[in-house]
Amino acid sequence: MTSRPRVLIVDDEERFRNTMCKLLTLHGITAATAGSGPEALKELEENPYDLVILDVRMPEMGGVQLLSEIRKADSDIEAIIMTGYASVDTAKELMKLGAYDYMLKPYKVEDLLEKIEAAFDRKLARARLTGRDARSEGK
Repeated sequence: MTSRPRVLIVDDEERFRNTMCKLLTLHGITAATAGSGPEALKELEENPYDLVILDVRMPEMGGVQLLSEIRKADSDIEAIIMTGYASVDTAKELMKLGAYDYMLKPYKVEDLLEKIEAAFDRKLARARLTGRDARSEGK
């Protein structure tokens, strides 16, 4: 197993998700993108990821609904929520669904990388405690 997380970036803003994907790749993190909730669910069904980075406001399926659907399919995947719109109620709801953290755009690259590593460490620790493969797809 690799010691680097596999990250899926889900955001309806193409430029943002592509820039973030390149940034993570430059830092040695395997990353892929999805432009919508349904696209993300299809990608997660086809490929294992350790972490998703979700936008809150997206057409078709917002971040809250998407995280809920992701949890049904894979309860072990970690999630970091990124948004340009601060909302305490939304943040609370996402944290109840098990999101690792909630960040506002714009963000500091160092902060994002730290959160990704911490979320991945949490997933690995949970896998060690339960004796499950950290790369399991939750299926």
